[in-house]
Amino acid sequence: MTVDTSVMRKFNMSYVRRVGALEDSFLGSGLPYGTARILYEIGLGALPTASGSASAITVQDLRTRLGGLDSGYVSRMLRTLESKGYIATDRDPADGRRRLVVLTEDGLKQWDDLERRSEERAHLLLDPLTQRQRDRLNEALATADLLVRAAAITIEQVDPRDPMAQEAMGHYFAEIGDRFGFTVGDEGFGDDPSLRAPHGTFFVAASDGAPVASGAVREFEGTAEIKRMWVDPAWRGAGLGSRLLRHLEAEALRLGHRVVRLDTRDVLSEAIGMYERAGYERIDRYNDNPHATHFFRKALG
Repeated sequence: MTVDTSVMRKFNMSYVRRVGALEDSFLGSGLPYGTARILYEIGLGALPTASGSASAITVQDLRTRLGGLDSGYVSRMLRTLESKGYIATDRDPADGRRRLVVLTEDGLKQWDDLERRSEERAHLLLDPLTQRQRDRLNEALATADLLVRAAAITIEQVDPRDPMAQEAMGHYFAEIGDRFGFTVGDEGFGDDPSLRAPHGTFFVAASDGAPVASGAVREFEGTAEIKRMWVDPAWRGAGLGSRLLRHLEAEALRLGHRVVRLDTRDVLSEAIGMYERAGYERIDRYNDNPHATHFFRKALG
C-alpha cells in the first residue's frame, strides 16, 4: 500500500460510512444503496417534463451513466424497483431491441424523498464546519471528483461518422469559432477518409455517455499529424488533454511514424503551452491551413 492509495482508501471507508452507503436501508429509503442509486439515476434521466408527462431513459443509457454495470445486475435491480411500483419498463417503439424506463407517480415521490434525505445528510456533515472550512471542503471535493472521473475515463477509437464523434466535433468547431472570432466550418469532417483506417484514426473520451475530449491522428506527407484535439472546458485542469495527446502519439507510433506534427492558432495559448511542455518544437509552416499560426514537430520513441 502506497501513501497515495492509503489516503484514498481511508477516505473511501470514512465517506461511505458517513453517507449511509453501508446501511441496509440507504438513508431510510427502504432500498439498499445500489438500488437507490439506480432509482436516482433513472430520475435524473427521466424526470417529468414541464407538461407533467414523464420522459424515459433507455436501459443502455442507464448502464452507461453508471459506468457500464453488468446488465444482469442492472436487470435485477430494475425488477426490484418495478415490483415496488416505482418504475415502468417498455420496449422502445423506435427500436424494439431497446427497453425504456420511466418513473411512476410513486417512483417520483420516492425520488423526491431520496433527494430530500440526501440533502439532509449533506447538511449534517457540513453544519459543524465554519464557512471557511466549507469552502475548503467544497474546493477539495470538486477537485477530487474531477480527477477521479478523469482517471476512470477510457479513450475509444470511433468512426468520424459515429454520433459521439459528431457531437464532439460540434463542440470543437463551436468553441474554436468563438475563440477565433469567426465561423469555422466542419470542413467535411465526417467524410474525411484521412481520419479513418488505414490512413488515420479518431478517438473520443466520454463520461456518462457524453464526449468530453477527442482527437485524431492521420498520415500527412509521410509523417503523422495530430488533428481536431478538443477537451471540454469543464474538464480542463484534470490532465485529460495531456493524456489524450500521449494516446495520439502512441497511435502515431503504432501506425509506423517516428515524427508527428500539428498546427494551432495563437489564441489557443493553453494548447500551445501543453505542446511545449510535451516536448514539441516550433517549426516553419508545413501546410496551407489558413487558420493556423503556429506549427510544431516532435520526434517519437
